Amino acid sequence: MNNLKIYYNNYIIPKLINKFNYKNIHQIPKLLKININMGLGLNGQNKLFLKKSIDELKIISCQCPIISYSKKSISNFKIRKKMILGIYVTLRKNKMYSFLEKLVKLALPNIRNFQGLNINSFDKFGNYNLGIENQLIFPDIEYSSVDIKRGLNITICTSSNIIEENIFLLKEFGFPFKNK
Repeated sequence: MNNLKIYYNNYIIPKLINKFNYKNIHQIPKLLKININMGLGLNGQNKLFLKKSIDELKIISCQCPIISYSKKSISNFKIRKKMILGIYVTLRKNKMYSFLEKLVKLALPNIRNFQGLNINSFDKFGNYNLGIENQLIFPDIEYSSVDIKRGLNITICTSSNIIEENIFLLKEFGFPFKNK
């Protein structure tokens, strides 16, 4: 069992019940999934670049990524139909909690000049979006094996649409938000 999952069940749920006075246990917000997306653009056609990106995302997420293809041709962007544009991973259950622990406790403190996460990055559905410019903040990636820095987008999906509840939930998980 994962440390953050035990922490959520034993400590965060009672704090949420005390703060927001839920009448039903199903009203308590919880993490549903974490999506990790790495856009490759036109570099997705380069087999070496694609393989290296897949390997790095596999190391970061501990799960094999899925390749995303373009749905239609767009001549202004030099995109043809069924062209490789990116890779993504959807993490759930134990892998989600282990990735979240690695992100909060190991990766985010490794960002140079880190001021905190933007609290306004929630969408209207209550999901938090986080962009990372460099994959080297994850300790699993070896510096000598990286040829080019690749950014990735992380989306944390929760069961609640209310942003105040989600801010409290993510703060309890250890997310370092900026003060307003």
